[in-house]
Amino acid sequence: MDFVLAGAAACGACLFTNPLEVVKTRMQLQGELKSRGTYQVHYRNVFHAFYTIGRVDGLAGLQKGLVPGLFYQFFMNGVRLGSYAIIESAGHIHSNGRVSAAKTTVAGAAAGVVGAVMGSPVYLVKTHLQSQSTSSIAVGHQYEHQGMVHALRVIYRQHGILGLWRGSSAAVPRVSVGSATQLSTFSSSKELVIDLQVFPQNSWLVPLSAGMISSVVVVLAMTPFDVISTRLYNQPVDHLGKGQLYKGFTDCLSMTLKKEGLTGLYKGLGASYFRLGPHTILSLFFWDELRKLYQKFR
Repeated sequence: MDFVLAGAAACGACLFTNPLEVVKTRMQLQGELKSRGTYQVHYRNVFHAFYTIGRVDGLAGLQKGLVPGLFYQFFMNGVRLGSYAIIESAGHIHSNGRVSAAKTTVAGAAAGVVGAVMGSPVYLVKTHLQSQSTSSIAVGHQYEHQGMVHALRVIYRQHGILGLWRGSSAAVPRVSVGSATQLSTFSSSKELVIDLQVFPQNSWLVPLSAGMISSVVVVLAMTPFDVISTRLYNQPVDHLGKGQLYKGFTDCLSMTLKKEGLTGLYKGLGASYFRLGPHTILSLFFWDELRKLYQKFR
């Protein structure tokens, strides 16, 4: 039940934040491996990107990749948050009755690795679909998938079962860092808010406040890994399924730093916060409330 509740919470958050995921993906791919001033800027900032995508691709363009996004959130976060809930319930994240930062970080990272591997194929498809756009505002490599099932079938037919896990070398560090940061700061922040007695202990404002604190740390820690992950998943591949731009995680990291500098790793930072911030707040809030509801009627 922990897995189902966690997956449902993440899907609820995804419905609200998927347009921000589309914007973030486009901004991270814009000017890929090009120095500043040498490429056309289609998206100047988060708000301009929203306006441009809505005007050119239509409102439906802002919900591209929603179906694989929901599948990814259910499986990845269902496994990730569900595993963490089991570890937490068993008392493994506490030392002397208090939340242990080290234990929550390790538990969050371990749960994140499992979730990242499980959800990698649908994250691959989600990235492809969200980068697809009208040629006048296209960024990054453009695939021609007609939907999630079609994309999975094409990738499997061309590159076999391993092709579906292409790019997972970036997904594992991305999700493990994000998960470790998110869950450790969420647990500690929740404890802090309760200790300060800002709100009543069982108030819904406690997890909401903890989620707001957690989201700032998550975005700062996760954005460089997110940029690398998006680029590895979206890069064109040859007939053997090997990337034509990057050989792997470290190659993508070094090439991005060389061509675009440190700011290249933080492309779409504003979009990342507007997406990861609300998603972190909503998913952790829904997760906490659903667990309390389940315990009440159990």
